[in-house]
Amino acid sequence: MRLPSLLHRPSLLHLPELDTLTIADVVGSVLGDNSTIRFTAYDGSEHGPSDAPYGMHLRSPRGLRYLASAPGDLGMARAYVSGDLVLTGTHPGDPYALIQLLSSDVTVRRPSAVELATIVRSLGWQNLRPIAPPPQEHLPRWRRIAQGLLHSRARDAAAIQHHYDVSNEFYQHILGPSMTYTCATYASEDTTLEDAQEAKYALVHDKLGLREGDRLLDVGCGWGGMVRYAAKRGVTVIGATLSRQQAEWAQEAIAREGLEDHAEVRFCDYRDIPESGFDAISSIGLTEHIGVRNYPSYFRFLHSKLRPRGRLLNHCITRPSNLVSEHAGEFIDRYVFPDGELASPGRLISEVHDAGFEVRHEENLREHYALTLRDWNANLARDWDACVAASDEGTARVWGLYIAGSRVAFEKNSIQLHQILAVKPTSSGDARVPLRPWWSR
Repeated sequence: MRLPSLLHRPSLLHLPELDTLTIADVVGSVLGDNSTIRFTAYDGSEHGPSDAPYGMHLRSPRGLRYLASAPGDLGMARAYVSGDLVLTGTHPGDPYALIQLLSSDVTVRRPSAVELATIVRSLGWQNLRPIAPPPQEHLPRWRRIAQGLLHSRARDAAAIQHHYDVSNEFYQHILGPSMTYTCATYASEDTTLEDAQEAKYALVHDKLGLREGDRLLDVGCGWGGMVRYAAKRGVTVIGATLSRQQAEWAQEAIAREGLEDHAEVRFCDYRDIPESGFDAISSIGLTEHIGVRNYPSYFRFLHSKLRPRGRLLNHCITRPSNLVSEHAGEFIDRYVFPDGELASPGRLISEVHDAGFEVRHEENLREHYALTLRDWNANLARDWDACVAASDEGTARVWGLYIAGSRVAFEKNSIQLHQILAVKPTSSGDARVPLRPWWSR
């Protein structure tokens, strides 16, 4: 997700011909007179209609330094997460309406050299010098080398822990009882989040053709939702996660539900699973973390863990095409998914085939993810005080912004969610799958 910048994209607007501009003058010169968003600043300046339903208020010089020293989504995120930029007309747990408005109705521009000089003179050089970011921000890519090379085991573990080890209590409020942090599948827009998550697990289970007595490997298993769903149906399941908090919560849930004879979640790298000969593998929301250049080794590893005619279900966020960068924007990279990378579904399908699989079915569930995010935002807004108590206000702001922005991105087809079902055929080409799709959901 990329946030609109206040000083960044093209339009035909021009700065007022003034020697000194107020903060609102600068903002107004790039938003234009037709802006439907109200902007006010601590210097008393304002821009936009006074009766606008949504707005932004810049509270302090620190917020200005964040915006001016890192124009774009990173500076805006820093000002917002720190509490120096306040969104009005919307709840911090669910700022979807304002993010949608910024994404669809606001056109901003990059100033010319002359205009930029006026802006710099008005804002002052001191406001262009970077200052320490909010504590929720992760290191920039170039500094993460201290944690290992890109997508090394140590660096992947650090990235996963940054994202998932906030607190289990925090996630329980947002995700609900299922503790499922992946796209649900909705029968209709009125389907409850819990029913939709149950339907997602049923869909994966049925696509994989799992039966009582089968063995399933769930890589990147999160809090063990798929592990427990399959175990309740007599499948023996091993789950793997790099988050200690997830593994501990999952093991407690397995014990609480009496599933110890069928289910286990390990705190480990999926590559350290020694068992093989699985009947099926589910990879639900892990591919985003492993790096595009690691796709070949990733799918070869999964191929090696399956018995002949075993099936793989890969469920992950994708780009709509290969013509855009695989890297996330600065806000997502620094605050949400460090080192996360996305490719197109075509790239994924090619890599799956090249690893020795045969793809038998693929579908895009992006509208379902937009609905999932809608419900997560609603949970966060409803339990805002509890989420802040379980983490801190800056972290809660990050999540409200990230979830709402992602919802807009799925709705606009900037990102997608694809499930790819593949089989490991025998050397003679036997895949042993029905002639037509065998699941009904």
